[in-house]
Amino acid sequence: MALWFSASAAVPSLLDAEQISVNAAAALTSAVQLGFVAGTLTSALFGLADRFDSRTIFSAAAVLGAMLNGALLAYGLDHPTAPVLRFATGVCMAGIYPVGMKLAAGWAAGNMGLLMGSLVGAVTLGSAMPHLFYAFASVSWQVPVSLASGCALIAAISIHFVQLGPKHAKSTTFHWSDLKSLLHNKPILLAQGGYLGHMWELYAMWAWLGSFLVWALPASGMQVELGQSSISLITFLVMAAGALGCLLAGLLADRFGRTLTTIGALLLSGGCALLIGFSVELGPTVVLVIAAIWGMTVVADSAQFSAATAELADPRLIGTVLTIQTSLGFLLTAGSIWFIGQAAELVGWRYAFIVLAIGPLLGALSMLTLRRQPEATKMAGGRR
Repeated sequence: MALWFSASAAVPSLLDAEQISVNAAAALTSAVQLGFVAGTLTSALFGLADRFDSRTIFSAAAVLGAMLNGALLAYGLDHPTAPVLRFATGVCMAGIYPVGMKLAAGWAAGNMGLLMGSLVGAVTLGSAMPHLFYAFASVSWQVPVSLASGCALIAAISIHFVQLGPKHAKSTTFHWSDLKSLLHNKPILLAQGGYLGHMWELYAMWAWLGSFLVWALPASGMQVELGQSSISLITFLVMAAGALGCLLAGLLADRFGRTLTTIGALLLSGGCALLIGFSVELGPTVVLVIAAIWGMTVVADSAQFSAATAELADPRLIGTVLTIQTSLGFLLTAGSIWFIGQAAELVGWRYAFIVLAIGPLLGALSMLTLRRQPEATKMAGGRR
């Protein structure tokens, strides 16, 4: 997963040095999102997960992703081909992220929430790793990009040591004709609404957090002058806190219910989006505390939306539902990433993140409505 933000980790320093424009910076991450959508739909339409061993798909995608990511070294992040390479890398990620979810689900035994939470926690740590590389490896963007490709190659080998679980099953083929029945399924639509509200916030926060901290920490009166390496380390720690949030949410969801857990995470993360820009008036400690809470809660509920959708859907349509959900969610993130970059340019970082709170608020309302539906008892063993 280090491939995902391998280029974006360098954005704060490149923007600060005026070596890249805001639009170009947004394109580096948005292109990955769009590539992931294209890859997910292509894989589902051609049934690739049923034609090949999941570990083979994962390994091939990781190797190809590493090569495409490494090609950035030859062209540079400001070259017109960079977004194209990031798009192609996103296509490869469609053979890594969803396939990893499928492999993990094969081992589920009454603990789907915790299992999915653990996997998304790993996704979160992997996505944060380029910031760690940038903090310790070098001030040059080439080193984190190289290390991310190296990690992907290691993953391509390591995945072959993973055994298929007893519940590992073939993916359900994607059918556009199934859309009609899904559009009449209110519980599924409500779960989708919660997921989309969550996705509007998540990747935009991850993509622009470092740039926000470059402004916020000096503005908050921090006495120590922080270099880009320190900012990258803080960004890594904030994002990595999400791994703990995923584990905690998995435990809570299995015990107290999916809707209750997701509503709590959405309200907490949305509150952080509203407040963090104004927290600079209260000093750097408050900024960092809110950032840590945000990092923990912004992704905590991610796996629970997938688990809820799988529990609510007709078993025959689970593959279709999850494909549509994932595609719409990541398509939405491409827009929110671009939008936040523009908002920061127009109104400044104090106000830019406020718009992200709209997603969690609408998502929480959607999940609250779902909680009141009789079908909600299908989730988490009747715990809703």
